Amino acid sequence: MTAPRWIIHLPTTLTSLDAAITLAAALRDSLGHVTAIDFGETTLSEEDQQFLRTRIWCDAELEGPGRCRRCDDHDGPCGATDESRRR
Repeated sequence: MTAPRWIIHLPTTLTSLDAAITLAAALRDSLGHVTAIDFGETTLSEEDQQFLRTRIWCDAELEGPGRCRRCDDHDGPCGATDESRRR
């Protein structure tokens, strides 16, 4: 049996989805070397609607090492290059 994984909920003072995505990307870029953090599974939610989560990154496996760093709903092929999510 596999041990359960734990989720760290990290509230912010941010008031827009774009700002929250920018912060998540900055955390991923600065803490990406920490293997205990699975940034590919990062989701965002509004404070009072935590059951409605927005997935940020595609995270599909790439040929060779690495995972897709493009936004979850991207067009075209997966890739290791990050792209900004714009609404």
